[in-house]
Amino acid sequence: MSVGTPVDPGLSSGAAKRGSKAPGARRGRAHSVVADGQPMIWLSGGALAIGLIMIIGLLGLVLFQGLSTFWPRSVVELTTARGETFMGQVAEFDLYEPQEYEFANLPGALADVAHAEANTRGGEVSRWQLRTGNYEDTDTHFDWISQLSILPAGAESDERTALADFESAVTFPEWAVVVERIEKGRFYGIPAAFLEGDQVLATDPAEIWGLFEQHHDEVRDLFAEKREVEKEGIGAVNRRIERARLEAKSVELERGVESPETAAAWQRYESELLVMEGEIAELTEERQRIEDLGTRYQVRFDTAYGTPRTLVLWDIVRAFPANRIGFADKLGIYLSRWNEFLRGDPREANSEGGVFPAIFGTVIMTLIMSIAVVPFGVLAALYLREYAKPGPLVSTVRIAVNNLAGVPSIVFGVFGLGFFCYIFGASIDQLFFAERLPNPTYGTGGILWASLTLALLTLPVVIVATEEAVAAVPGSMREGSYACGATKWQTISRIVLPRALPGIMTGMILAIARGAGEVAPLMLVGAVKLAPELPLDGVFPYVHPERSFMHLGFHIFDLGFQSQNSEAAKPMVFTTTLLLIGIVVMLNVVAIWIRSHLRRKFVSGHI
Repeated sequence: MSVGTPVDPGLSSGAAKRGSKAPGARRGRAHSVVADGQPMIWLSGGALAIGLIMIIGLLGLVLFQGLSTFWPRSVVELTTARGETFMGQVAEFDLYEPQEYEFANLPGALADVAHAEANTRGGEVSRWQLRTGNYEDTDTHFDWISQLSILPAGAESDERTALADFESAVTFPEWAVVVERIEKGRFYGIPAAFLEGDQVLATDPAEIWGLFEQHHDEVRDLFAEKREVEKEGIGAVNRRIERARLEAKSVELERGVESPETAAAWQRYESELLVMEGEIAELTEERQRIEDLGTRYQVRFDTAYGTPRTLVLWDIVRAFPANRIGFADKLGIYLSRWNEFLRGDPREANSEGGVFPAIFGTVIMTLIMSIAVVPFGVLAALYLREYAKPGPLVSTVRIAVNNLAGVPSIVFGVFGLGFFCYIFGASIDQLFFAERLPNPTYGTGGILWASLTLALLTLPVVIVATEEAVAAVPGSMREGSYACGATKWQTISRIVLPRALPGIMTGMILAIARGAGEVAPLMLVGAVKLAPELPLDGVFPYVHPERSFMHLGFHIFDLGFQSQNSEAAKPMVFTTTLLLIGIVVMLNVVAIWIRSHLRRKFVSGHI
């Protein structure tokens, strides 16, 4: 190398020795984009973006549909070319391809116009779905109204020269009232008379509505009082009767049918039964008195179908003139519906009313599952990581645990039904509840067996997470503990477990997220369509673990696939799904907060 040739200080000695060959070689070789990994970066980023878009889209759909379910909508009325009148609330709008017979039923000139307009839209025309209610008149809750069949407001059928749009065909009756009933779903009508018994008190819609607002709260209070008499009065007495019968039956099984003790027990039962039947008769009279007071007020409505209907205020949960209320009133109705949804019992085949029993069942089942799965999962992981010697057997166990996570959930349900209910539960019944047989106590589905079944389902998640957390604890901490004279268990309990707790909580969070949304196993081991009575006895938290329960996941399945009218139940499906997601998020947030607190306490302070 000549003295005047400058040398790049960044070049290595080998590059300096090669001199001018290195730049020429670089220019002669094409730069590889693949070697830099840029395609994989874009591919990974694109996959992440697609995944986020899918998640955000799903959550956005559930959020929008769920939050809009309870907002009160205006009531419309329209007449078809065949003279049919419909009144209801618009639920949905879409485009569809009409059949040829629908065009054939139109007047000649209009048929050509309809064909031409449909062709401009690719053969499609508009249609609207109305929630028409009045099930006793229509035998349905919804009706699809095609653009081909509607008339502009005030027009005659033979006057149509073009297809009418929805806005020109509907009217908004001023006194159209939406009535939410205990049974038979919603009702739409115009107030015609307010009655007390057989006496007509008012016929003007404004006066009728004033009397309704005056007396409805009073009637609902009477309805709640009747429910209290049935539940806390008659129901409590019936439970006392059943307990007395079981006590006598227990003496019979213990002492024998012919024993004096058995005869005395049954005699005591008969005397107590006479007293309690007298109490039931008094409570029944009180219930009838309350019902007579509550059913004396009625409202007669004119309907779009020409059939007047008289509704008892006793059967009306909520009513409002949809086209006369402002934003503040709509907001009040919206919040009232949410309050009923979160705190009330279901009604109308679960498609209306509240879901509080399902909320309670979901939370209690998830908590019991977490209490059951975490100790067993942690102990199993500790043994595999700290005590078991590495070898083929331990490797086989780990493989089995990982494979167990891939077993279909319905298999766990079948196992839970067979082992917990039919074997373990039936044995408990034989030993401790023989007087109740052949009616099972623990030998059938219940919230305890459902929780244990889901604990088995989520056990692999906790084991794997705990193993990883325990393995992450530095070995130097263990060695330091041993050097100070600590035993194996002292090291695990005071050094390893505290620092592994955040990872254990991560496993618990994953278990909650997995278990709270499972449905298939619950259908076999305890979840039912309707169980308004909570699995409680006395003051919380005494939970009856043998009782069946409602679950939000099963409730969603029932609404979507077992409801008498899937269209009527569809809004509730989205709302219940939103609620279930919210509960799972809430439970996870609590667990994450605990995990963060543990991490700050046991990890951050020892760095």
